[in-house]
Amino acid sequence: MSLRDRRVDYETPGLDIGDLDPDPLVQWQNWYESAVARDAPEPNAMHVATAANGVPASRVVLARGADERGIVFFTSYDSAKSREIRVEPRVAITFVWLDVLQQVRILGVAETLSDKENDDYFASRPRKSQISAWASPQSEEIADREFLIESSMRFEEEFDGREVSRPPNWGGWLVRPQQWEFWQGARNRLHDRFVYRPSGSGWTITRLAP
Repeated sequence: MSLRDRRVDYETPGLDIGDLDPDPLVQWQNWYESAVARDAPEPNAMHVATAANGVPASRVVLARGADERGIVFFTSYDSAKSREIRVEPRVAITFVWLDVLQQVRILGVAETLSDKENDDYFASRPRKSQISAWASPQSEEIADREFLIESSMRFEEEFDGREVSRPPNWGGWLVRPQQWEFWQGARNRLHDRFVYRPSGSGWTITRLAP
């Protein structure tokens, strides 16, 4: 079947403003926890889009924290996305759960986490993941996969018999949301979209045309 002719009928009950929590974080948590409960694959996967110097770039990472401050993910501070965020800290995040036709878009501003938060999370990672943070010069060109394997073995030996410390160039980004949008696929392409915008100490919710 060609891309042009591919069609999927969305048979969902839709979404109304009364279904939404007044707090967008709580609403996001409800959808995320529902995805976890039904064993959705990588329910915390999200697209992070940057636009440094007017050049858009997007990639999928895993959210590793969500609280009243915003959404957290971890990476190398020398990676392409980190370099782009330093140039332009305004970013866009998108979560997609295709099995139930739900999407959450977040516009926000990114900032680095504290050393303590970075150390605490790094200490919670599996040892192999800790080693890979040292072994991979993220976003840099390498000759082949053997480079990564040899680099990993070298750091395994270096940290043999002791805890793996956090690389100084590795840590987290906190994205502080300035706008949230919740999308629910619905019949006949009449999808439901609601946007949360700051208003005083809370948020206003507005329905958007699909």
